[in-house]
Amino acid sequence: MAALGRQVLDWHRLLPLTWGRIAGWTPRLEQKRGPASLLHRRTTASTAAGGLEGSPRGGLTKHVQEPERRMSLTWSQKAPVDGGSLEREEVISSLLDMGFSEVHAHELLSSQPGTHPRQLLEIVSELILLGVNPEPVYTALKKSPHILKLPVTHMKKRSSCLRKLGLAEGKLKRVLLRCPEIVTMHQRDVDGIVRVLRERCLFTAQQVTEILHRCPHVLREDPGELEYKFQYAYFRMGVKHADVVRTDFLQYPITKTRQRHTFLERLGRYQTPDKKGQTQVLNPLLKDILRVSEAEFLARTARSSAEEFDVFKKLLAREVEEESRSHMAGGNSTSEDEGEDEGEDQEEGEL
Repeated sequence: MAALGRQVLDWHRLLPLTWGRIAGWTPRLEQKRGPASLLHRRTTASTAAGGLEGSPRGGLTKHVQEPERRMSLTWSQKAPVDGGSLEREEVISSLLDMGFSEVHAHELLSSQPGTHPRQLLEIVSELILLGVNPEPVYTALKKSPHILKLPVTHMKKRSSCLRKLGLAEGKLKRVLLRCPEIVTMHQRDVDGIVRVLRERCLFTAQQVTEILHRCPHVLREDPGELEYKFQYAYFRMGVKHADVVRTDFLQYPITKTRQRHTFLERLGRYQTPDKKGQTQVLNPLLKDILRVSEAEFLARTARSSAEEFDVFKKLLAREVEEESRSHMAGGNSTSEDEGEDEGEDQEEGEL
């Protein structure tokens, strides 16, 4: 009996050592089994008699659950970023295929924050399809990154409009670089400028295309002022339609044109052609009037001094202001006369 009691005591002294060894092996076993086996062990342990919260095994299971939960959260947070990054790389690859350099592709993607990569790709694709090379497309979009914010449907409609105007197959490059507003401005404004050129100034469709290609800044002008500029060229200076297009006349400010033309006219160096297109003096070429600097204009074309030209410009400004006032006064008096005539007609009708 005493021997049996010593064996029982010896067994109880060995029990803690056995559990300690099992606990020491468990982490190595868990690492080999992976998350699936851990999930199975937790389920089995929870259905046992009361669980093992107070035992070393229960504590180990609790600590193993925490890293697994953190790992699943980390993967769920990274998934959208990886998807966006993959889409960005696909767009960059497409831009490289179009002919953009890798530097330009990355700069375009970062030029307008908030723009979806797919939208950027569609906007760029429309410009490429219009015949614009990658380099001018990059320059225009860096200069006016808000173009990338345009709805794709707007861009497709504008592309169709530009094709109808003949501004495709390479002609759009100059327009896009000098007047990127042609892509963003309202369609009614584009139609208004085209209508003035076609219906009021009587340019042909081909001449309108050339004007928009050579002088894209006309798109920024007020339609009434653009019409007046043409009328000044045609009636005051005797410049024909073909010469207006060929010399880029419409790109110059009307103030500069009026100053130099009137100065030459009063010096006797320019004369408006008659109905047959003839003059008594040899008029200088338009390029020698408008394309040159003021110093060159005075030295070679007008052959006059800067002081004399400065005095003349001040006198001309007064004349223009007085004409404007008299024109406004004449318009008001005409309106009053029309009102009086209408009143008299009504009185006669009543009588």
